[in-house]
Amino acid sequence: MATTETKAAGSAPGLSWARVCKECGQQHDGLESHLYEYQDDVDDELVCHICLQPLIRPMDTPCGHTYCFHCLSNFLKEQDFCPVDRQRLQLHQCRPSSLLVRNLLDKLTVMCPHNTECQQQMQRCELQPHLHNRCPVFRRLREEAEKRKRPSWNELKGRKSDGESSGDAKHSASLSRNPTRDQPEPGLINPAYEESEDDNTPLRSSLVAEANVVELFREEPEEELGLRIVGGKDTPLGNIVIQEIVRDSLAARDGRLAPGDHILEVNDISLASVPHARAMAVLRLPSLLKLTVMQEKGFKTREPRSDHHPSSSTASQPSHSPHGNTTSNHNPGTVLQVTLMKSQRSEPLGIKLIRKSDESGVFILDLLSGGLAAKDGKLRNNDKVLAINGHDLRHGTPESAAQIIQGSEVRVNFVVMRPAETQEEGGSSRGRRPEPQYFRRRSTYMKDPPGGFSSQEKTVSLKKEPRLSLGITIAGGRDCRSRLPVYITSVQPVGCLHRDGTIKRGDVLLSINGVDLTQLTYSEAVSVLKAQTAQSQVVLRVIQTLSDDSEEDIESASKDDLDPLEELRDDTLNWTPLWTRWLGLPSHMHWCRDIVLQKTNNESWGFSIVGGYEESHGQQPFFIKTIVPGTPAHFDGRLKCGDEIVAVNGATTVGMNNSSLIPMLKLQKNKVTLTVVSWPGSLV
Repeated sequence: MATTETKAAGSAPGLSWARVCKECGQQHDGLESHLYEYQDDVDDELVCHICLQPLIRPMDTPCGHTYCFHCLSNFLKEQDFCPVDRQRLQLHQCRPSSLLVRNLLDKLTVMCPHNTECQQQMQRCELQPHLHNRCPVFRRLREEAEKRKRPSWNELKGRKSDGESSGDAKHSASLSRNPTRDQPEPGLINPAYEESEDDNTPLRSSLVAEANVVELFREEPEEELGLRIVGGKDTPLGNIVIQEIVRDSLAARDGRLAPGDHILEVNDISLASVPHARAMAVLRLPSLLKLTVMQEKGFKTREPRSDHHPSSSTASQPSHSPHGNTTSNHNPGTVLQVTLMKSQRSEPLGIKLIRKSDESGVFILDLLSGGLAAKDGKLRNNDKVLAINGHDLRHGTPESAAQIIQGSEVRVNFVVMRPAETQEEGGSSRGRRPEPQYFRRRSTYMKDPPGGFSSQEKTVSLKKEPRLSLGITIAGGRDCRSRLPVYITSVQPVGCLHRDGTIKRGDVLLSINGVDLTQLTYSEAVSVLKAQTAQSQVVLRVIQTLSDDSEEDIESASKDDLDPLEELRDDTLNWTPLWTRWLGLPSHMHWCRDIVLQKTNNESWGFSIVGGYEESHGQQPFFIKTIVPGTPAHFDGRLKCGDEIVAVNGATTVGMNNSSLIPMLKLQKNKVTLTVVSWPGSLV
């Protein structure tokens, strides 16, 4: 049996918020493993052979040994063998330990590190929720740090390099490492953050944002992270922003990243001033990725004169909830906190959980009659589970939720979103359900592409044998999720188009033999193409989108020049264009939808925008850059980072500058209709 020793952070002199780890509560370097104060002897089989402490994120080697992820990755940076038997070893050959081993480690009993004031004991997996929700020392450190320095959002975005210091050292360090974040961003407007001058408005401190390091490990070099990203220095957004987390992906299972996070660095490579295609190449590096991300946590409300009094636990709740989810009555639903108390740890709650095909996350399917949840009566069918005991499940799975419930003690704390029962205009539910077709329509708002992006039309006319295939595969169609036009995913070597060489992967199909393809569904487009390729004469019109950035063109060209015989068929079928490819399409090819947001007079809409007319850049479209947790835009769920706003309440935004759009948004006291065009982010 191994007896472990750790230094209690609660007894360390000069304890500060910046130095304390936000997961284990101890003071240690950010690249070091977490420290815990274990209350019992730990079996030798659960101890790392490198640090001689109980395993943290255990990894199994092919030769049968188990180490902490941090310990092993640091060791293999200098060596290329297993520390125990010295067999040849590389990190990508290792695999996470079994669920059984991880559960045994999670159940080890630890004491709160701030034991001078907090004597709580709990399972290791429950320490982080305890720190963020119940530990008085942890709460006091956070409140003191926020009082010392609460920069406004504009200060956060536009702070000069010789400017003020932040209360959070990690935050300050991340800003200093990224020079573009030290400069004011042209066109950044923040209608989300405008505070009402109404005396009854709750006072709001600055937007809470934190810089965090998230490590993701690909078990296979080609495994997708499950991120869709937008932005880049070649786009109006500037920064690289996560638009979406793909359900059941590596990133979704990890649970620490969220839509709206800004990726500042990858493996110490700054993404602050790189084009979109270069950021994609960096994020596709194999094996271990260390992401430094800026995560918005939402507003933190406070009572008047709160500077003279410690914030109450209710006031500081927004920063406790995962990614800023708070109890609120925003449309399209209400966020509720429900606590169930088990009579004993093994008592079942009587809840059936499911996943939905059209939306990520975990939902309550049914409450079993006579079960604990049914007797309590606060949870309902169709509630979306946002968090359990502090674990973010907005992109989680029923299996991970069940694991958290089974590993919890007698108290199980749920944060759920309940869809509103009222109806929007047109009879559509405000819950995030599949949208009727009339929510999407062909755009009538004419605008130019962003600076640096354009398109050109190409026409190919060729004679062919009636049975000879064109040799292309396609995707998209107006029935797909993003209402994309039909585009070419590959040009095969067996067809006549490959010999011609004019048509390339990524080109958007306009027509074949005069038959319009731009408004068809996928199956309709396939039928038309098959019918027309039976002719001996084929005239094909396509649009190719162009970018001034040479790196994207190089990447596209290098892929197109590959010998198609060497391409994997799965890669051909699954290929999708980069987000930047869509930006060059002419506006008559766009499909848009109306999104109605509602709020009370004293609330912010919950999004920031870049774009509009500027003397240095001319007319740029307006793009959604940030969606703030805990606001109407966040709870509605349909707006995404990277969406273009083409109209507000039916009035076009073309020709507007910042000073024109800000008043228009502020004047909408209770409801605003945003007409947006949404392109899918690039998949990593």
